[in-house]
Amino acid sequence: MSLLFTPQTFGTLTVPNRIVRSATAERMADDQGRLTKKIFPLYRRLAEGGAGLIISGHMYVHPDGKAHPEMTGIYADDLLPGLAKLADTIHQAGGLAAAQINHGGIKNDAESFPEAAGPSALTTEEPFVSRDSRALTPEEIETLIDAYAQAARRAKQAGFDAVQIHAAHGYLISQFLSPAANRRSDEWGGSFENRLRFLHEVVKAVRAQVGPDFPLFTKLGMMDGVENGLTLEDGARIVGALDKMGLDAVELSGGIGGEMLTNVKKGIRNEEREAYFIEFARKAKAVSRLPVMLVGGFRSRAVMEQVLAAGEADFISMCRPLINDPAFPNKLKSGETDKSGCISANNCWAREMGEGIACKCPIKA
Repeated sequence: MSLLFTPQTFGTLTVPNRIVRSATAERMADDQGRLTKKIFPLYRRLAEGGAGLIISGHMYVHPDGKAHPEMTGIYADDLLPGLAKLADTIHQAGGLAAAQINHGGIKNDAESFPEAAGPSALTTEEPFVSRDSRALTPEEIETLIDAYAQAARRAKQAGFDAVQIHAAHGYLISQFLSPAANRRSDEWGGSFENRLRFLHEVVKAVRAQVGPDFPLFTKLGMMDGVENGLTLEDGARIVGALDKMGLDAVELSGGIGGEMLTNVKKGIRNEEREAYFIEFARKAKAVSRLPVMLVGGFRSRAVMEQVLAAGEADFISMCRPLINDPAFPNKLKSGETDKSGCISANNCWAREMGEGIACKCPIKA
């Protein structure tokens, strides 16, 4: 029996199939984070293409949290009209929309900000640090917790069906979780419990804004892949704590920066190289009852079905195949194809201002 196109629920949200469009930075906003008209056709095509749930590209929750040029903002109420239009575009095309909220921390945009700040003062001697940073003060930490909460409120107000808190890929929450990036000795660092505190407080503040029944989930980097970083065992401990925080699901990924572990791998040309974070999902399932969304190189229906049938994940997340062809889910469902045409060349990302994400490879490999 096929599971890929059966409904699945997390929290109060029922998703019509198991395919999730994983958050992908679109680079289709202006200098203030306001959406440009280029973004709406992109999301209309994604919704029409059949993905069960569409997660937006990450949106910065505070003015100093912008991670790169042309990033979408969700830090102020005057951004609501564009955000509402985005959610409405997805809904009109038959899709469900989740807003991913984020802060760059030490990875904020150097062109926009003279300094970077995160859990601790770090230098570029670290393989995952691109420029020197200072440590946030306790007062600044409290301000940023509220920034996440207000961003979630805006997402709900704009009409999104769910909010995803970004806690992966070396951004601010990931930095707090990582012993390599978080070297504080106060209540926000040091022990495992103290490194977990920032995420816990963000979730609590967000939940207070959106209410007990609004679907809320996280994208978690379960392993850093750098020396003295978050191990897979510690990542599993974090997963084990998530449902007690009031989250409804978790999407699993990895890599804080550097070359040892990356969340985007090239050259996925056979089934053996797909599902490259499958061990993360197995660890997560062993410690938590939360629905698991698994990202990491899915290209073939056979691999997706196998992972679902084995109970190793509840949803299959992907982004590059949907940049290559937004209609890939519908083509899988109809039997028109059983494998993505994405050749994992990583030619999707914008190289120039105004370009935005787009596949620059042939539709068929």
